[in-house]
Amino acid sequence: MDVPTINDTEVLIKVKEAAVNPLDALIGTGSLRLMHHYQLPQTMGNELTGEIVQLGRSVTQFNLGDSVYTRLPFHQIGAFAQYVAVDASAIAPLPSNLDFKTGAAAALTGLTAYQGLHEILAAKSGQTLFIPGGSGSFGQMAIPIAKALGLTVIVSGNAQAKERTLAAGADQYFDYHTQNYWELLSDVDLVIDTLGPAELEHELSIIKPGGQLLSLIMGPNGAFARAQHMPLLQRILFGLNGRKLDQQAKKAGVTYHFIFVRSDGQQLRAISKLIEANNIVPAVDSKSFDLTEVNEAQAYLANGHPRGKVLIHFDDTVSD
Repeated sequence: MDVPTINDTEVLIKVKEAAVNPLDALIGTGSLRLMHHYQLPQTMGNELTGEIVQLGRSVTQFNLGDSVYTRLPFHQIGAFAQYVAVDASAIAPLPSNLDFKTGAAAALTGLTAYQGLHEILAAKSGQTLFIPGGSGSFGQMAIPIAKALGLTVIVSGNAQAKERTLAAGADQYFDYHTQNYWELLSDVDLVIDTLGPAELEHELSIIKPGGQLLSLIMGPNGAFARAQHMPLLQRILFGLNGRKLDQQAKKAGVTYHFIFVRSDGQQLRAISKLIEANNIVPAVDSKSFDLTEVNEAQAYLANGHPRGKVLIHFDDTVSD
């Protein structure tokens, strides 16, 4: 493929590290075709770090050689490549305490937590947030964002992550091997689900009437389609898809939400301040892959039990 040509508002990034996410597999299998129909062949990859090597004529907030990170716009993915053209509004300077590897693990989870708490849940100071399964990379980003909003944050996870999660700012931690959070919690304002449908009944049981449940993985509903300004047919289809979830939530007096995170450079700048202030360093798996091993990297993410973000590394010695 040729090196991309940029327009006036774009920058050309020489990719250093590209993160592999479950989202890539969902796009690759066509699971998200109702949200966006990609024209094949499509270069995969949603998240990256790199160096700016070319600036569009209208770009003034960046300089050549800047180190940046981004969650690429959904309609403009393609991080698994040596060079990526992207609108400057979607990128932000790499946080000062992160390198290209750790920075590649920050954008997507950071934006998910930020948009979920600020925009969808409209979280308010004094509320209680519970994140089941929140001891991983998402919780690592969500906890300081939630604490900055004045929330009380409760997390469940494995015993090994307890001290790290409490050090990140969580107020309470449940070891899921020895404690059933649904027997110990009640009247929670907000829950962010990272575990899926099998946990729904337990999550709904602890939320106070009028509370909210936001899922990262259970699936979209009609409210999601309307918020995304989707065409009528998609609104109907997503409404049918999410009907059971909506009914279960309504029965419990709870509002159900789904999130699909978008790119946003200004929000990334706000997230960078929290990353730097709290010295957040996302976990990266020790196993590294290169551009010839994208399929292996996705298989490893799905089945290899990685301990941190899986990355595709781009060697500077590779010919341009």
